[in-house]
Amino acid sequence: MSDIYGKINSAKIAKLAGVSRSTVSKVINNYDDVSKQTYEKVMKIIKQYNYYPDISAQGLKGKETKTIGLFIISPEGFSNDAHCNFMLGRVVESASIKGYHVLTYIINDTKDELEAGRIKRVFYEKRVNGGIFIGTKNHEPLVEELIGDGFIVGVMDGNLKGRKETNRLVINFESKDNAIEAVDYLISLNHKKIGFINGSLDKNSGLEKYKGFTEGIKKNNLDIPDEWVTFGDFSENGGYVAMKKILESKRENPTAICSANDSTAFGAIKAITEKGLNIPKDISIIGSDDHILSAYYNPPLTTFRVDFTEIMTLLVTNLIKLIEGNVEEMIIIPKLNTEFIIRKSCRKLEVAINK
Repeated sequence: MSDIYGKINSAKIAKLAGVSRSTVSKVINNYDDVSKQTYEKVMKIIKQYNYYPDISAQGLKGKETKTIGLFIISPEGFSNDAHCNFMLGRVVESASIKGYHVLTYIINDTKDELEAGRIKRVFYEKRVNGGIFIGTKNHEPLVEELIGDGFIVGVMDGNLKGRKETNRLVINFESKDNAIEAVDYLISLNHKKIGFINGSLDKNSGLEKYKGFTEGIKKNNLDIPDEWVTFGDFSENGGYVAMKKILESKRENPTAICSANDSTAFGAIKAITEKGLNIPKDISIIGSDDHILSAYYNPPLTTFRVDFTEIMTLLVTNLIKLIEGNVEEMIIIPKLNTEFIIRKSCRKLEVAINK
């Protein structure tokens, strides 16, 4: 942060911008009765001097904040995903056990300056002692800026080589190995025409899953058409759009699909059934994560079970260790193991179908 942080106040910001203190206050608190021109003029000064009011000094003197921020990047809408709601509940429960509160923020777009500014203010104004980010890109400028400024940040799913900041906490699971195992399993069922619906490659798990799928295909000497490998955004709608693209291509249909996660698989299943095809008779499908609904889907989904209870608990407890200064070096959490759950969404071909 700028050296001037803490030396400038709203009165000085108002004077520099040529507005009243109340206008500065309205800009800071996102009131909608400030013109765009005035808003931009005030924000320019605020950014120039890196000014954020310290709310911890406003009525909170002598009191500990003891609050964790939970920031979920969810362009598709958080409320529609029962899995995300489960993770939120686990974070709140784990934090409560340690005597901490949780402030939750849903972020639609970290590139949006207004949205990113709101999140940064939460840290700069000391509303939270540290934050957990879910759904970030592998390199997320907003997160990197916060870590660079010394704030304590935990990330689920990330891998930046060479980064060893003591205020950075990262946890992952075996995305690459799962993708390899999924390919091996389908080949054991005599499938050779295997498609892949991945998430975004700018996320660590998307990149690792892609590496695993391509490694599994290469290891088994398969030649997979480019039309069978698609990229979405880890959402149900993304899986639906990607599967439709595969089914509408001029290529014949694959006999099996590996999906980046269960939500993607749900979308793919919808597209397959709309086409009048049957799962697993016509196309087998494998997910990943073991979504809370996967065992009850039609058909029940073969997938990899990820213990999100353990992940959220580890993130919260280790973040609190950092906040309370109980560690003097970077916390490294080993990749968490997953369990392959075989259900009814895959079938064995009686005779291997030739390429």
